Amino acid sequence: MILVAAFALTSSSSFGSGRQSVIKGTVSDESGAPLPGASVTVKGAQLGASTDENGAFTLEVPGPDAVLVITSIGYATQEITVGSRTTIDVTLVPDQQQLEEVVVVGYGSQLKREVTGAVQTISSQDIKDIPVPQVAQKLQGKVAGVQINQTTGIPGRGMSVRIRGQMSVSAGSDPLYVVDGFPITGGINSLNPDEIADISILKDAASTSLYGSRAANGVVLITTKKRGTPGQTNVSFNAYTGWQKVPQKGRIEMMNAEEFAQFKKEIYEDVGRPVPEAFQNPSQYRDMNDNNWYDALLRTAPIQSYNLSMVQTRENSNTSITAGIFDQQGVVLNTDYRRYSLRMNNDFSVSDKVKMGFNVAPQYVEDNIPRTDGDRGTGILFNALHTWPIMPIYDENGEPTLSNQFPASTGNIYVYPNWVRAAEELVNETKEVNVLSNAYIQYEPLDGLVLKSTFNVEFSNHKFFFFNPSTATSGMNVPIPTTAVSTRMNYEERSWLNENLATYTRSFGDHNFELLGGFTNQTFHRELTRLQADTYSDDRLPTVQGALNINRGGTNNAADQWSLTSFVSRLTYNYKGKYLFTAAVRSDGSSRFGSENRWGTFPSVSAGWILSDEDFFTFDKISFAKVRASFGVIGNNNIGNYTQHALINNTVNAVFGDVVAPGAAISSLANRGLGWETTRQFDMGLDLGLFNDRVQLIYDFYTKRTTNLLYSVQIPQESGFGNFNDNIGEIKFWGHELALSTRNLEGKLSWTTNANISFNRNKVMELADGIDRVYGTFHITQVGKPFGQFYGLVADGVYMNQEDLENSPQIPGRSVVGSIKIKDVNGDGVISYGGDFDDRTIIGSPFPKFTYGITNNFRYGKFDLSIVGSGSFGNELLVRHIYSTANLDGVFNVLRDVKYRFRSEENPGRGFYGITAGADGNITGVERDWMNSRFIANASFFAIKNITLGHTFDELDRFFRSVRVYASVQQAFVFTNYWGGPNPETSAEGDGNGDGGNLSQGVDLSSYPVPRTFTFGVNMNF
Repeated sequence: MILVAAFALTSSSSFGSGRQSVIKGTVSDESGAPLPGASVTVKGAQLGASTDENGAFTLEVPGPDAVLVITSIGYATQEITVGSRTTIDVTLVPDQQQLEEVVVVGYGSQLKREVTGAVQTISSQDIKDIPVPQVAQKLQGKVAGVQINQTTGIPGRGMSVRIRGQMSVSAGSDPLYVVDGFPITGGINSLNPDEIADISILKDAASTSLYGSRAANGVVLITTKKRGTPGQTNVSFNAYTGWQKVPQKGRIEMMNAEEFAQFKKEIYEDVGRPVPEAFQNPSQYRDMNDNNWYDALLRTAPIQSYNLSMVQTRENSNTSITAGIFDQQGVVLNTDYRRYSLRMNNDFSVSDKVKMGFNVAPQYVEDNIPRTDGDRGTGILFNALHTWPIMPIYDENGEPTLSNQFPASTGNIYVYPNWVRAAEELVNETKEVNVLSNAYIQYEPLDGLVLKSTFNVEFSNHKFFFFNPSTATSGMNVPIPTTAVSTRMNYEERSWLNENLATYTRSFGDHNFELLGGFTNQTFHRELTRLQADTYSDDRLPTVQGALNINRGGTNNAADQWSLTSFVSRLTYNYKGKYLFTAAVRSDGSSRFGSENRWGTFPSVSAGWILSDEDFFTFDKISFAKVRASFGVIGNNNIGNYTQHALINNTVNAVFGDVVAPGAAISSLANRGLGWETTRQFDMGLDLGLFNDRVQLIYDFYTKRTTNLLYSVQIPQESGFGNFNDNIGEIKFWGHELALSTRNLEGKLSWTTNANISFNRNKVMELADGIDRVYGTFHITQVGKPFGQFYGLVADGVYMNQEDLENSPQIPGRSVVGSIKIKDVNGDGVISYGGDFDDRTIIGSPFPKFTYGITNNFRYGKFDLSIVGSGSFGNELLVRHIYSTANLDGVFNVLRDVKYRFRSEENPGRGFYGITAGADGNITGVERDWMNSRFIANASFFAIKNITLGHTFDELDRFFRSVRVYASVQQAFVFTNYWGGPNPETSAEGDGNGDGGNLSQGVDLSSYPVPRTFTFGVNMNF
């Protein structure tokens, strides 16, 4: 490290000791450009200033013996004695140690230039200006090869994370999250983002192999805040408040009351039947055209967050405390989420050889989400879409109606509960207490040898309460009053981990080694108790005692556990800092695996070569160049607990004469050879720095194969069982990733850009013997094809006239002029749905051809502007809700576009929706019940995820070091041609939970909308 300082000194009159004087000056970089925001302080005194946009500062000092300390991020610190000078101009030069960024990797850290695996790090500086409640929201669009979708707008939920498209038939696809070295058992939705110092994404096998049988889906390492400025106590307060609103653009356009009445009238006219009185004069409903059931469930909702942090760094100790309160009211009535969090991290140097640390992070979370998401009859948002708009939401007293039903002669076959009442009165509340704690002791008996033992504890207690009063329901066709039902569920999870590691670092001349070895033990235990009661005499007292009946079928308790013992080792070597090599291996012994397959070994090897350090490398424009490659084996142990055992059902009763005796029976077969899924991965990468690192580029190509997929294989019925859990099949994955970082402008106006693009592909190579395909609800996973493709018939418009009908393949007894026309895929002249002559085929894919993200940061003086965007191209969604919202029988309200359906040869419409003739399901049922390509929609999108504009005030007074105020818009704009709803990122299962599952991804059930959020905030540093 070379340190150069140039001082331009001007003569001035001296001042005596103890006499205060004013010092002026400038701070610039090695090129002479001013350095705004540099810190100029008086050593040992609470006096300081920051440079303005011109690099200038003014500071009052106590006398000539005062020492100025000048610091700026990325530059070497200068200390200057004032003496007799009143003007001091300083030139700072880059601090090579600071520029050598340290990257957190599994069980340690490395210099970024020496990393040989595919690792990408996001620091708190990269995400601090994005005011969102979930960590994953901050990462959207920032990491190459990581697809992060917000599948639902439910407060505190909805983030789906996929690293390099990894997936399994049934063993999950979520990455492993490691917080301060502790592999946690859950997700990170409730983690306070203000606690985070940096995040490392481990993508290839070389980076993840030390996590062994849990690393196939990638690893996310999260490090929380621990250190501040040496010798100082830094206090900061961050707060924001704002509101959320669902934009009109993208909402599903349903018929209003007058349009719906006209639609119903035309149905009867088209089939020559008398029009019911309710629809004879559609204009009578003109005053009800704002009677939108879906909109009635939405509101403008407040959001607020407060975080107080204190970091104290002394010679022998570090203490970091972060306390946070977050409160979000949902944009759907009666939905909310609150989080109260505290984190305290402590490190102590007991002596030169002994260090200790203790971290504890308690958290309390509560939310209420009254069954908003789900399929018809499950989710109130979906139910609201297809409720007749001529049904009143409120009665003459302004109270929500109990339910609505028109006479059967109008085609109304359902009782419609009031969904506004359902949202307001259903209780679906969860309260959580979470504690994450770490403690360690570290001993260095010899120079370079570090022994470290850690003990980690994770505890969670969840209390769930659901109450369905007699006056409301989320179900369809449920008469009101209904039977009041309550469900109480308590479950507790405990996990502890002990790690004992030895690290030895040594250099011999140009040879540098680091050797890691150790063993770990982790256990997990969960207990659950569920009680369901019904038939309450008073909805206001939903206690257990107030129920007439305890539902035995809905009442149970359960417990499960697993344990994992592991041995880890890693060798890291470099020669002259430019020839790099790493080898690692982990052995896992897991209680989840079969007794004959208890242990698994997961090795990896990687190498790198820093070309730019070679004498022959004479490309002046290339400031850094590194090539790297890796290969390794990792696993996925998300196979559930006890799947290797023959399970017992103890609720089977036997009858002896007139006596019923309790009994038990084997419910599944054992598999002592059951093991983990295995992924073998090869990665090749190139890291480039151009024009003195003003342009930095990272490229990766990877290919991997996942074998031993866990699947419930069908077996002969003669066995007495239907399925058998086994390891089968193989999936191939491959892809390209490109990340680009540029410093476009420097000086008074600075502009940086970070962009990335990823191409991920997969193909099913093999399933079980005799099985070449696996079906999801609307999907197929087939050998030789990509995973989880949409599967159904191919729609080909409608039969335009009699000639068209007669000369085209038909559905026997169900095809008429104007009905849906289907392609005859197998060429037999008849359209079939299933069976031996099936015309179904692959009709789309939920997987994008590529995903991308871009972040632009601008700074002018003390103003800053950040714009974050992310998107995907080529993916599709299955618009599940149109089986109701485009039902041509007139049972439900329908999409506004249904008015352009086929009505006659002279009025054929737009060719998308067919004729309403019959309106009894025989003809129209094909269009909605037989999955076909009309359900598939292009879901490519680009979203401006966040825009934040801020201004920083320095030198307000001696109490504040700096204050930054800002305004922000989250989910600012979504550019898409997707017509199925407001969220092209959605994916859900029929019950509204999860992200659709790996076999059934990309289904739009009209889930909780993602709101646009406007916030105003302040960051204060003391």
